[in-house]
Amino acid sequence: MEKKHVIMDDAAVSRAVARISYEIIERNKGVENICVVGIISRGAPIGRRIADKLGELEHADVPFGTLDITPYRDDVSETTGDEATDIPFSVTDKNVIIVDDVIFTGRSVRAAIDAIIKRGRPRSIQLAVLIDRGHRELPIRPDYVGKNLPTSHSEKVKVSVTELDGCDSVAIYG
Repeated sequence: MEKKHVIMDDAAVSRAVARISYEIIERNKGVENICVVGIISRGAPIGRRIADKLGELEHADVPFGTLDITPYRDDVSETTGDEATDIPFSVTDKNVIIVDDVIFTGRSVRAAIDAIIKRGRPRSIQLAVLIDRGHRELPIRPDYVGKNLPTSHSEKVKVSVTELDGCDSVAIYG
C-alpha cells in the first residue's frame, strides 16, 4: 500500500494529547480516582503521554498501566496469557481511561473492557483515542477523540509514535 496523505504531524499529535488531557480533567473534575490504561502497542505510549500530561496539569500522580488485549479478542482462536499486561494498581472503584491509537470496528475496545472488568469493578470506564475512523461493528463510542477521520474500508490508518517508530505521525494508506 502506498501512503496517500499525512493527516497529523508531531505537533498535531502533541496538541491532540493535550486537548484530550484537558477534556479528561474537565469531565472528571480533576484526576482524583483516575487511572490510565494504554492498549499495547501504540495505545500504550499515547496513554503514557496522557497520564503524564494529566499529572503535570493537576500536580498529581496518575497511575498508568499497559494492557495486552490479545487473550480477550473474539477474532483470535488460540490465546496465551496476558503476560505483556502491566497494571500495577487496582481498578476497583476507579475511573479507568482506556487509551488506544485508532478505533475502527470497536472490537479491540470490547476486548479491553473485558480485560479491565476481569481485574475489578471500576466506577467507570472511559475511552480516549487519537483517531476515530468510524465503521463501528459494536455499539462503542469514544469519550475523547484526537481527530475524527472518515475513511473507506479499503484504506488503512497508520499511527507512528516516537517511542516505537522514531517519529509521531498519522497517515492514510490506500
